[in-house]
Amino acid sequence: MYPFFRLFKDMARARKAPRMGILDTHVSQHRCMPWDLDMWNELNNGRALTLYDLGRIPMAARIGLVGVLKRERWGLAIAGSVVRYRRRVHGFNRIEVQSRVIGWDRRFVYIEQSMWKTDGECASHIVLRSAVTDGNGIVTTDRLSAALGIDMVESPALPEWVAKWVEAEDLRPWPPHRET
Repeated sequence: MYPFFRLFKDMARARKAPRMGILDTHVSQHRCMPWDLDMWNELNNGRALTLYDLGRIPMAARIGLVGVLKRERWGLAIAGSVVRYRRRVHGFNRIEVQSRVIGWDRRFVYIEQSMWKTDGECASHIVLRSAVTDGNGIVTTDRLSAALGIDMVESPALPEWVAKWVEAEDLRPWPPHRET
């Protein structure tokens, strides 16, 4: 089950926090609970993605995106992600999630998130390609920029490895091969 109570708690904190700029970093604190664990008593990789949600959605609220989504009746979708897991997170461990927008193109906003253990080690890192949607499909970032009332005309340069990932995604066939 999705951790709605945790999300409500994190959103309440985000409402009390100062508004942040589109390129600022949102920092959130979490604890790995028993229902987040796999059979090896460590954070399940799928649940790690859910904990990243708990960092990303309050970040969107602090940027002003959640209010725009409600006002415009737009949706928010993840169009792709690449994740690297490096250190185990065990039950009841505290973790810090850092979330930030690193750039955009005409259709997508790229978000980088990292999960840090209390000993200072990075447990995992993810980059996501997100899209704002309406009834006609993807809302372009110039429309998003206007709705947010901020300047998103020129994106910072994406790190080279992210740009290469974007290129690779553009080459990837869709739909994928399916045995008949």
